[in-house]
Amino acid sequence: MGRLVRLGPAADEILTRHDYPEPVTRVLGAALALAAMLGAALQTDAKIILQTKTSGPLDLLVVSCESPGKLRGYANFDKTALAANPDITEAELLGNGHLALTIDPGGEHDRHQGIVQIENQSLADAALTYFRQSIQLPTFIRLAVAKHFVDRGWHWRVGGLMIQHLSPDGGAGLPEHLRDRDILKGDGTGREDDDDWERTRILAATVEDHELLDPTLSPERLLIRLFNKEGVRAYGAMPLAAQCNCSHGRLAGIISQFQPDEITGMIEADGLVKAKCEFCSTKYEFRLDELARKEPAPE
Repeated sequence: MGRLVRLGPAADEILTRHDYPEPVTRVLGAALALAAMLGAALQTDAKIILQTKTSGPLDLLVVSCESPGKLRGYANFDKTALAANPDITEAELLGNGHLALTIDPGGEHDRHQGIVQIENQSLADAALTYFRQSIQLPTFIRLAVAKHFVDRGWHWRVGGLMIQHLSPDGGAGLPEHLRDRDILKGDGTGREDDDDWERTRILAATVEDHELLDPTLSPERLLIRLFNKEGVRAYGAMPLAAQCNCSHGRLAGIISQFQPDEITGMIEADGLVKAKCEFCSTKYEFRLDELARKEPAPE
């Protein structure tokens, strides 16, 4: 089973809107690609949340992929530490901590969460550790993030390739053989020493970053280039878009849950309470009469 993601305008909108320092932007871009691939088999209204909490300068990273194809994400980081080390690596940015993958099926269904330690490694390596240690599912992941000069300007592009070794009866799917498979629960039947898997993994490892990012190279051509002797089949593409769930009413409902004295402390010189959505950087302003205590709008 494999998944290929190519993000142009969606990734550029999310990453440009935040305008983080480049090292942080690159890690957030990689997280967008990873979440998009993991969320490809979600049922309608379900979502997957990828979150890191670590000791490095990039101490918090959150990305959400909600079916069908809605992406958003943000990061929290130490500006002083980044300014002191502009050439910091991804592993140094993250440091030590954990990566959590949460699937929310929606409705009344229970959430499922998997957690793995991050130990001075990249996001892709942490995800590989998760699949190897937590669910014994042989996996290959390659993530790529770069700026391209398009239409007289620089724009971010993000790409990713993931292949996993499933048993013949390892589930069904969106194509038929993938449907209803919970990606946080491996069946443990994939074998690292399987010759077919090892050959496929080696072929996947030949992919270059520029191939994952090149808008002139179609996904079908890339897959055939990599796996032309393996009988690869490409299924229909799923569109992805930058889309946040925030709204004026939802944030008003959240702020209204604070105690009156806490809300009073939020009032600025112009008499308004102001807030910003961390996911999409949209700024909101509220009058006090809009913050009468009420239930927050549902997610």
